[in-house]
Amino acid sequence: MDENDRVELEAAAFRGLVEHLRRRTDAQNIDIMNLAGFCRNCLSKWYMAAAKERGIEMSYDEAREIVYGMPFDDWKTRYQKEASEEQKKTFEETKPLHATIAGH
Repeated sequence: MDENDRVELEAAAFRGLVEHLRRRTDAQNIDIMNLAGFCRNCLSKWYMAAAKERGIEMSYDEAREIVYGMPFDDWKTRYQKEASEEQKKTFEETKPLHATIAGH
């Protein structure tokens, strides 16, 4: 496999993940974060950092709209639920395992 094919496959995999997360509005960011150590916001930050590395200006809000498929405030109003005390506790306990986002 050459470099161009690898990049195209990686891009396709990313698009598939983003599309899946857009459909799974029931999957709350805090639950994804607690289980996997990253969430939609992390993907947005990675996207924004990649743009910055290539000299492309992009705000966090613009990156989140790409990942969420709509402005974040709209997604939050439609789908985000208040985190339970147990979810918040798990979030704090798992912080050392959360994704590192360079360039943000």
